[in-house]
Amino acid sequence: MKNDLIHQSSEYDCGPTCLVNALRFLYEREEIQPGMLQRIWIMGNDTCCEKGGPGCRGTSRASMRYMADWLREYGRNCRFPVDAEFLCDGDAAVAPGNRVWAALEEGGCAVMRCYAGEIPHYVLLTAVLPHGEIGLFDPYAEDPDFREAGRRVVTGFPKQMNRAVRYDLLNRTDKADYAMGEPAEREIVILRRTDRQA
Repeated sequence: MKNDLIHQSSEYDCGPTCLVNALRFLYEREEIQPGMLQRIWIMGNDTCCEKGGPGCRGTSRASMRYMADWLREYGRNCRFPVDAEFLCDGDAAVAPGNRVWAALEEGGCAVMRCYAGEIPHYVLLTAVLPHGEIGLFDPYAEDPDFREAGRRVVTGFPKQMNRAVRYDLLNRTDKADYAMGEPAEREIVILRRTDRQA
């Protein structure tokens, strides 16, 4: 049985929430191993704010890269059917024919760093939709007020998505909602099942 995707529990845990949602999207509940969840929650909020508060600047690029590497090694060493790949900078893009697009078409998913209200944020990409849209799950629980076309709320798919965004908007270099921003800021973790399509 697949679980519904979940919303973040604080203002800062979008990164680990998206990684956990990736597992919820790809695997049945009975397949998900608790050690994987433990590692994600422990490593997910690895930053500190100016006052030294742990986790209050979210998840670092180093943590996302580490988690992708760890999941790939976990899959190999523990014979769990997962593969993960970390993309950054100019390699982190969403376009027809590229690695992210192919993963989505094959039933995989991708955790993508983007902007929400000009604040860095992570979302989970889950599907290629018609008309150049990408289905995604935004873990921040609020009803958005989109000021631009090309973004919409999706309902009725709690195990897959709650938003649809045109892929060209994801690739924008500004800080508009769901834009990845400048290439030097970009991060995407692609996750796939290795035993079959999800």
